[in-house]
Amino acid sequence: QVQLVESGGGVAQTGDSLRLSCIVSGLTFSSYAMAWFRQAPGKEREFVAGISWSPSSTYYSDSVKGRFTISRSNTKNAVYLQMNTLRPEDTAVYYCATRRSWYRGDWTPSMVEHWGQGTQVTVSS
Repeated sequence: QVQLVESGGGVAQTGDSLRLSCIVSGLTFSSYAMAWFRQAPGKEREFVAGISWSPSSTYYSDSVKGRFTISRSNTKNAVYLQMNTLRPEDTAVYYCATRRSWYRGDWTPSMVEHWGQGTQVTVSS
């Protein structure tokens, strides 16, 4: 079956950096677009960043543009999220997500075909 396993979350201070990883199995990774979402307590799950299969096109939500970078390795079946200049408002559970078709815009949760289990990121001020 399809599995998406995130890692790399943790506790950081304002201005710090963290790198999230997501390893994918059970599908032809290079044929799928990938994305990161996040969900803060009491809020809806929101799109963070997306990347196409190849050649890699990327798209970011306005809230993270210029601070976060999404990348992927089709040889490792992995997608990454480099998060720089972290802010307390970045605190959330971060989810890896995938769908076959690339969409250059803010994905909605209903567009996602498979989800990871999530990894917690906490940024203290």
